[in-house]
Amino acid sequence: MILTLATQTVLIVLFLAFSFGPAFFALINTAIKYGNRTGSILATGVFLSDFFLCVLIIFLVHIGATTIIQDEKTQRFMGILAGIVLIVFGAFYFKKPTTNTHNNETIEIKIPKASFMLFKGFFLNILNPAVWLIWLGNVTAAGKILNYNAINMLLYFGITLGLVLLVELVKIRASSKLKKWLTPKLMHVVNLTTGTLLIIFGLVLIYEHYFEKL
Repeated sequence: MILTLATQTVLIVLFLAFSFGPAFFALINTAIKYGNRTGSILATGVFLSDFFLCVLIIFLVHIGATTIIQDEKTQRFMGILAGIVLIVFGAFYFKKPTTNTHNNETIEIKIPKASFMLFKGFFLNILNPAVWLIWLGNVTAAGKILNYNAINMLLYFGITLGLVLLVELVKIRASSKLKKWLTPKLMHVVNLTTGTLLIIFGLVLIYEHYFEKL
């Protein structure tokens, strides 16, 4: 049992920390552009959304109501909403960063509020229907091993998500080190790339959950 749970933990940590989804690119971009602190706040928002989803799905499994997540109408609504949110967030990256140049050093003069970054990380993650299904699978798999004991499951996933956050913070710290080598022009290219990817993710979600189902 312990070996099985440990294997699942490793897989969850690796998948959540290194899956190339919207949150991944937003985290890397934020760490490079604004530094370790702001990137860590965004990562905390993602962590909180994962923890909230985990607790919610444990509750839904406990009362036998997981069909809500699997319902086609629910997934369609969440997919379209997530797509719109990703497109809006992606559009913000096309704004050229405001900088001052002094003694050949580029200084970022406007850092987003912590509350905004926390909100952004939370909703970038929680509005993705795929994340709901991933957590449904994780909770179901762990539940079979832990006999669906809610306390044990919360403890297990609390530790697992703590490890995910730790890996995210290390990843963000490493990314933030790149900031000193980036010129304003290159940073603008990074922003355009991130924004384009988020918009593509958004369009794909809307297509998959609306146009394909017409």
